[in-house]
Amino acid sequence: GADLATGLPVNVGEAVGIIAAQSIGEPGTQLTMRTFHTGGVAGADITQGLPRVEELFEARRPKNMAIISELDGVVSISDVKRTRAITVTNPDTGEAATYQSPYGVRILVNEGDHVERGQPLTEGHLNPVDITRISGLDAVYDYIIREIQRVYRSQSIAINDKHIEIIARQMTRKVKIEDPGDTYLLLGSLVDINEFEEENEAIQKRIDAGERTLRLAVASPALQGITKASLLTESFLSAASFQETTKVLTEAAIKGKVDHLRGLKENVIIGKLIPAGTGMERYRNVEIERGEPYEQGQNPFVNAAAEMRKVNLPVYDAQRDSSGLMMHNDFDDDNLMDIEFDDMYDDGDDGDVSNDDDVSDFD
Repeated sequence: GADLATGLPVNVGEAVGIIAAQSIGEPGTQLTMRTFHTGGVAGADITQGLPRVEELFEARRPKNMAIISELDGVVSISDVKRTRAITVTNPDTGEAATYQSPYGVRILVNEGDHVERGQPLTEGHLNPVDITRISGLDAVYDYIIREIQRVYRSQSIAINDKHIEIIARQMTRKVKIEDPGDTYLLLGSLVDINEFEEENEAIQKRIDAGERTLRLAVASPALQGITKASLLTESFLSAASFQETTKVLTEAAIKGKVDHLRGLKENVIIGKLIPAGTGMERYRNVEIERGEPYEQGQNPFVNAAAEMRKVNLPVYDAQRDSSGLMMHNDFDDDNLMDIEFDDMYDDGDDGDVSNDDDVSDFD
């Protein structure tokens, strides 16, 4: 993507996570902490402002949660005691799912309507965990971005989608193992998606080599709040510096964890150069020989002066005199008044530092 400050492609080693957090957190001080009341006698309190942003990023179960259809099918509505039953039936497979909706909650569909998988049936906020389970990661990304933007835009605050996308990506970096197959993964455990793919790649290589009886692992996407995701990071030093320090360090000691110091926080803690910008491994071993002359195209100062001359900007041209002081020669732009400093300095002992009558003497 492009760096929003310069419009150029973002540099390798840019701390985009920190930029994303600051871009969302700083405007958060302008959000009103209030609840919005919907009209009507049976209105529901809809959380807005900063609490709504926190609710989304922590992937919490919202109040007044909407019911989501888990099937493609046709709707039928019936009254059952104090509730209304919404049944969705798939005409092709005959599969049906029934949902109970209490009186007072507005139903968004009518009898005989055709609904799709993941479509809300009642009014209210959607549960991001349900969206992940029913519709997948792309749908939950779209929902989080849309809802976060809705909160900020209500206060006329503009945030680029890419910052929200970076945080949402960290919320979905784990998967839940549904079937370990012939890998070393454990059933029901949460593992990083990269670790899951590496284990399956190793099994796939053995299958390609002729071991046809081996099975790949199967996993489902898991959505975590940013607090939980931070505590389950690979680095125990980073997690310990965030929350629950004693618990994190005790668990790390029991499990014999090793911190490979790949992130920013853990390197700050131990005083090492952070792996960002020129501190990245790919830049650390770059050596520049002393005394090696710059070529014309490599000298940034020469290039900058050339660019200024192209647009007729004044270029300050200076040189050092025998005493090492910078002496001004002239400006290249004739439209500006030339300033001469040649007679400014005096080697006399009378304390006069200037021979110009327009400049005051300093004793």
